[in-house]
Amino acid sequence: MGRMASRILSNFTNLITVSILVFLSEFAFATASITNTKNPHEAFLQCFLSHTCSNSTTQVIYTPDTSSYGTILRSSVQNLRYLSPSTTKPAFIIVPANPSHVQATVTCGKAHSLHVRTRSGGHDHEGLSYASAGDPFVLLDLVNLRSVSVDASTSTAWVEAGATVGELYYGISIVTKNKTLAFPAATYPTVGVGGLFSGGGIGTLLRKYGTSADNIVDALVVDANGNLLTRKTMGEDLFWAIRGGGASSFCIVISYKIRLVYVPSTVAVFRVDRDLSQGVTKVVERWQHVAPKLDDNFFVRLLTMAINDNVGGKVNRTIRAWIEGLFLGSRCGDLLSILEKRFPELRVEAKDCTEMSWLQSTLFFAQGYSVDNPSQLLDRRPQRNSSTKAKSDFVKKPITEKGWERIWKLLLEAKDQRVGLILEPWGGRMEEIPEDAVAFPHRKGNLYNLQYFMRWFETEEAATRMHLKWMRKLYRFMTPYVSKNPRAAYLNMKDLDLGRNDEGKTSYAKASVWGRKYFLNNFERLARVKARVDPDDYFWNEQSIPPLFA
Repeated sequence: MGRMASRILSNFTNLITVSILVFLSEFAFATASITNTKNPHEAFLQCFLSHTCSNSTTQVIYTPDTSSYGTILRSSVQNLRYLSPSTTKPAFIIVPANPSHVQATVTCGKAHSLHVRTRSGGHDHEGLSYASAGDPFVLLDLVNLRSVSVDASTSTAWVEAGATVGELYYGISIVTKNKTLAFPAATYPTVGVGGLFSGGGIGTLLRKYGTSADNIVDALVVDANGNLLTRKTMGEDLFWAIRGGGASSFCIVISYKIRLVYVPSTVAVFRVDRDLSQGVTKVVERWQHVAPKLDDNFFVRLLTMAINDNVGGKVNRTIRAWIEGLFLGSRCGDLLSILEKRFPELRVEAKDCTEMSWLQSTLFFAQGYSVDNPSQLLDRRPQRNSSTKAKSDFVKKPITEKGWERIWKLLLEAKDQRVGLILEPWGGRMEEIPEDAVAFPHRKGNLYNLQYFMRWFETEEAATRMHLKWMRKLYRFMTPYVSKNPRAAYLNMKDLDLGRNDEGKTSYAKASVWGRKYFLNNFERLARVKARVDPDDYFWNEQSIPPLFA
């Protein structure tokens, strides 16, 4: 039995004792609350101590008066605009050491009207995992729940929700010394497993094996009543919902059991770049026809942005695209032969291709990392300290060269905007998985996912407003080129511009405006699951699923 499995069984044993204490303390608390004059925050603290049978909060619970509160809050904030003075900070930060701390947080938070925000890696693009624009809340930081336990004999692993993608990749390949096991997840190592998996999870193995959510086979969660549940005890509806439907609307995920996938011991990767003088428009237009139709052993993505190119001391503003690919074959010769036939416009040469292990390829695509130093995957720190804004679309029909020329014109005019477009190809396995297999719905009929990502370093609110205004302009400009009715979006590129819930409540009709963009025809089922597992809407946030009662 693996360490993770033993740990889970131990937690279930402890749960019996904890549940009895919780049951008794709830009766005691209900009686005492009639005459209790403590403020809600003090009452929450006492409740938490009672439920965890502890007289000390050291290294578990932090308040704004705790010296390390600020350090912990900022430790995995990936978007600095949510550290502004106008953003509501958590009343408590809880760093659980075991599932019972999570159960106590939910039980006491619900009893004292403190909602919970759960942070895994801090990559929520709207900061909803650690910030709020309204009422006080509890931040549950899962940084200490990040173990990875691999069972190579069954090609499965238990990974705790606080782990990063980099820690998962490292655990699969380095700890087990296995070069042929892998998992389809994100290209950025600091992304947290908890949020990524629950929103879908796309990366270089997408076309071969689907999303992260497609490869989850079990989970350990805490529901709105503080119960610790597995797939068997939570029921198939909830298990379906937390795979692509955003688990934070329904429960708190402690860990996932995942199905590992096979990769060859050696893979081939390449990267080339092209600008306007090198026919980038034709390359991008052609990419739309080729990348989604290649054999599913290929993943070729495209990143593009407007840059100031300094040539001979003269600044020339141009469009540059970086095209990079993974081939689940062991030889560059095979990769070059296929691309020469299918995508000759790209002009990939032998010098552009490298053979390496799959683990090394994760560092290659992360960029800024050495492929010969896998220990970098364990570094959880944000690569850059900046403010960001993200949006997303799905493209079903190729954009013409004239269309791209119009897009380039807009990007070139925006000299003060650092915005990049990321084009991730669909096709392959994504064409085969039904829309309702899990809650993540974006399948057959999509050519690629289009992500818009903006970064800025100014801290003034006026600068932030300027950048956000321009990003919204770009999004409006792209309307004719992307999916319609609804204009679909990827949940893990969270975007509050699509709509938000009113403070403290949700409306199914209002939430449908953005909910159907993220979840298409799965939205109604998600809302019905919400009504069953969290009818009081305790797990509320600005874009949580509303309960829909029959």
